Amino acid sequence: MSVIIYTDGAAKGNPGNGGYGTVMISGKLRKEISQGFQLTTNNRMELLAVIAGLENLKSLQETVTIYSDSKYVVDAVNKKWLFGWEKKNFNKKKNPDLWIRFLISYRKHLVTFIWIKGHNDNLENERCDYLAVKASEGNGLLKDEWYENSKNKNTLF
Repeated sequence: MSVIIYTDGAAKGNPGNGGYGTVMISGKLRKEISQGFQLTTNNRMELLAVIAGLENLKSLQETVTIYSDSKYVVDAVNKKWLFGWEKKNFNKKKNPDLWIRFLISYRKHLVTFIWIKGHNDNLENERCDYLAVKASEGNGLLKDEWYENSKNKNTLF
């Protein structure tokens, strides 16, 4: 059985409080995941939404279609930029911690990415946006340790 994953990320201030929302659908099963963070970026939340979906899959080699309104994420994979970045050890690239984490989960499944326009009346994308924004505004925001540490050291890796 295949799995459909919708994702979205949000950040207020960019950097600022952020959150992600993920909706997973397989047949009649549905799961929603969201989490909020202090001091993070929109791109980190967009990528983390995808990671959360992939990491929540129970079986290996699932056929997965991911719908995202993030050109950053979709193009990095579909245009194969990510694999060039990996070969260069993510030198001078942002978010290497999350890209490395993404690749671990990505390689366990058969994943297809489809870009969708955000805020364009796609019911599931709108739900992810709602979850992401709500998570970013919630109490108990997690600390985006890697992001905060990399900013303090003025380095990316």
